[in-house]
Amino acid sequence: MEENHKPSVKLIGEDGNIFSILGRVSRALKEDGKEEQVKEVSERVMASSSYGEALQIIMEYVEVE
Repeated sequence: MEENHKPSVKLIGEDGNIFSILGRVSRALKEDGKEEQVKEVSERVMASSSYGEALQIIMEYVEVE
């Protein structure tokens, strides 16, 4: 597996629900063997000041479809 590989996450129909999105991201990271990133992304998203900022953080960890 490539070091820079990011798992893909479909976000269609998830607009506005950051908790649902974060759940999908967490599952994708775990399935891709990146359990250590789950806590990191969760903490960063929860500390973000807006929905847009949270999505930007999420896109650092996964490819958004």
